Formats: sequence, structure tokens, C-alpha cells
Amino acid sequence: MIDQTTLITYILIVLGFVFIPGPATLLTMARAASSGTKVGIATGAGIAAGDLIHTCMAIVGLSAIIATSALLFSVVKYAGAAFLIYLGIRAMLDKTSVELKGGAPAIGAGRAFRQAVLTEVLNPKTALFFLAFLPQFVRPEHGAIAVQLAILGTVFVLLGLVSTVVFAIGAGRLGDLLRRHPAVVKWQGKVVGTVYCAVGVRLALQER
Repeated sequence: MIDQTTLITYILIVLGFVFIPGPATLLTMARAASSGTKVGIATGAGIAAGDLIHTCMAIVGLSAIIATSALLFSVVKYAGAAFLIYLGIRAMLDKTSVELKGGAPAIGAGRAFRQAVLTEVLNPKTALFFLAFLPQFVRPEHGAIAVQLAILGTVFVLLGLVSTVVFAIGAGRLGDLLRRHPAVVKWQGKVVGTVYCAVGVRLALQER
């Protein structure tokens, strides 16, 4: 079982991830702004469902690697750290502007949910993120690795769902903020990038 200190640390880091606007949050806000809060929440739920699928896939692969091979664990660890740092640098350097268009065509909640699931499942960066992020909080001496990964993945999915629901409900006001103040987008990228880089360095320094 995951010890309390590790779990609390993990939750705090995940909260930092999910409540700093990223692609999933901005997609949810765009849907909510154009088609209503219900559609925004459905989009967030679809993203959460996609993340749950990625969690299951990560559990199948990672549990075997961490349990049986120190070499493969090291490969996953350093590859994951490099990927997180890469994401961090990309986020800090990204100059793409964000535009939430209130005049976009409305869609139904069911269609929004299905589209969000498909988009998230087919996103290779999401799969790599789970493979890179979850292992650093697993300790083989703390019990079944698959159970630890399942707990960590489920916590991530639930906190992510809470954040997207919050942003969907407040999409109108937050959408106006992002449209009127491009600096918000600029600085959120730098904050997200810094967090990614910090987690990547922590992962690289972690012992098996």
C-alpha cells in the first residue's frame, strides 16, 4: 500500500497539474463556452474516461517492468524524465495563442463525450505521460505494484475530472479572461513547463 507521505505528495503535484489550464482544460472550456455547461462537463468526463484507459494500459506494462527488471526500470525512468523535461521546455517556449470562440457550432453532450474519449485515447503524449509520471511514486517494497499504479491512476483521473468540471462551470468568465489577457496564457505555459521540468528531474534522481 502507498504510504501516506507519498500519497499526499502525489496529490499535491497532481492538483498543480490539473488546475493549471492545459490542453484538456482549454478543450473543456471551449466546449462549455460554445455549447453550454452540460457539454463542457461531458467533455471533461470523456477526457477522464480516456485517461482511465491510459491508466489501465500503463498498469499492464509498468507493473511487470518495475517488478522484474532493474535495467528496464532505469530505461523507463530516464526516458520518462527526458520526456517530462521535453514537455516542460516545449510548454515554456510555446507561443501559440488560445482563442475560445463562443460562436462555434453547438453539439450534444453525448457526441462531445465520445469525441473527448477518442481524442484522449489516441493522444500518444497522454500515454507517454502516464508511463513517465506514475512510476516515480511506486515503491516495490510497499506492496503490489499493480495496486499502487491503480490507486495513483485513479486519483489522477478523479482530480482531473473535478478540475474540468470546475472549469466547465466557470467557462464563460474564464474564457473572457483568456481572450482579454493573452499574458495569462503566456504565463500558464511557463508555470506548467516549470512543473514538468521539476517532476522530470525528480524522476531522474529517484532510486528503484
